[in-house]
Amino acid sequence: MIKITLLFVLTAITEIIGCYLPYVWLRRDGSAWLLIPAALSLAAFVWLLSIHPVASGRVYAAYGGIYVVTAMVWLRVVDGVELSMYDGLGMGIALLGMWIIVAGWRA
Repeated sequence: MIKITLLFVLTAITEIIGCYLPYVWLRRDGSAWLLIPAALSLAAFVWLLSIHPVASGRVYAAYGGIYVVTAMVWLRVVDGVELSMYDGLGMGIALLGMWIIVAGWRA
């Protein structure tokens, strides 16, 4: 379970980086060269999704919970935005939903 969770987190990080770098280019006057690592990151994201151990629909649904938490941590660490109690509650609910999906495929 820890291995799969770490795979989800790595997958989320590659997706966020692949989307964040074009955002930096477009909105923060970053270099167009940022599009190269962005494309590589998105390619890694697709590859990582392909190595998850279960059917793709279930992977996407379970991955969503980890993605929500990873995106909120990114918001705090990279963008420096303070998270609220509601952010924490939303992350907890997303993880609970993910846990239900994961528990369901093991049953």
